[in-house]
Amino acid sequence: MSLIGRNNKILLTSMALGIFAFIFSHETEYAQQKAPAAARPDHIVIVVEENHSYRQIVGNPSAPFMNRLFESGASLANHYATRHPSQPNYLDLFSGSSQGVKGDGMPKERFATDNLASELLKHNYTFAGYSEGLPKPGYNGPYDLKSGYARKHNPWVNFAGLPASVNLPFSSFPRDYSKLPTVSFVIPNLKHDIHDGTIKEADDWLKTNLGGYVQWAKTHNSMLILTWDEDDTGSNNHIPTVLVGPMVKQTKIEDKTNHYSVLRSIEQWYGLPYLGLSKQAKALPVLQS
Repeated sequence: MSLIGRNNKILLTSMALGIFAFIFSHETEYAQQKAPAAARPDHIVIVVEENHSYRQIVGNPSAPFMNRLFESGASLANHYATRHPSQPNYLDLFSGSSQGVKGDGMPKERFATDNLASELLKHNYTFAGYSEGLPKPGYNGPYDLKSGYARKHNPWVNFAGLPASVNLPFSSFPRDYSKLPTVSFVIPNLKHDIHDGTIKEADDWLKTNLGGYVQWAKTHNSMLILTWDEDDTGSNNHIPTVLVGPMVKQTKIEDKTNHYSVLRSIEQWYGLPYLGLSKQAKALPVLQS
């Protein structure tokens, strides 16, 4: 074989090895981002409260149930919303982007972009959003002042690619918790999320409606995430957030985190692609090793 032929063969072999290494490294990276099945929650329920800062909730005697959660789970002591007002924060948490939304008004068009629900469904998981006061399943209309339903707190209704069946009233929340989807959101109405009502009313509502799930989750490999959309504009958007479940460490996390960190964690646990600015966030170090 000539020297030129030998050099070409070496070059082609090196290129092939390089391509193989690139593919292998990326496949390995994708495989490693998925949490082990033993640690990954079977169900996650995310409850979003409204417009209160960390200092207003943590340690407040008007919120005894919430504070028991903070003491028993992984409390994020340095956690922040991404902006003001409400709606962009919900969109950030749900899709890694505000989708260009800057206010609380109903978007002119539904978004065609990927989101947490669409990625879960693509990867053979399930999703539902349960909004207290939603007039009917699949409702795509504006506020319902009588029931306290606020569309701005319901991000999944704004995405065109999702089936209407994921947009449900809280009355559809399963009493048999084993029938819950893989990931679900629970959005209390304006009275029960502390937007219009009191901290005590919100705490009582949460205990009455999610206390049973919290107890069930302890023996059924499931998790509750309790968070807020934003603060009261007086604390630099420092908000309380806690994760509770048998796979969760009982700890206080001092690292600075935000809505994208929560989304990134869920994506990592279930091996989903990272959406929007969640790509730049770090997953929360809350799962038991």
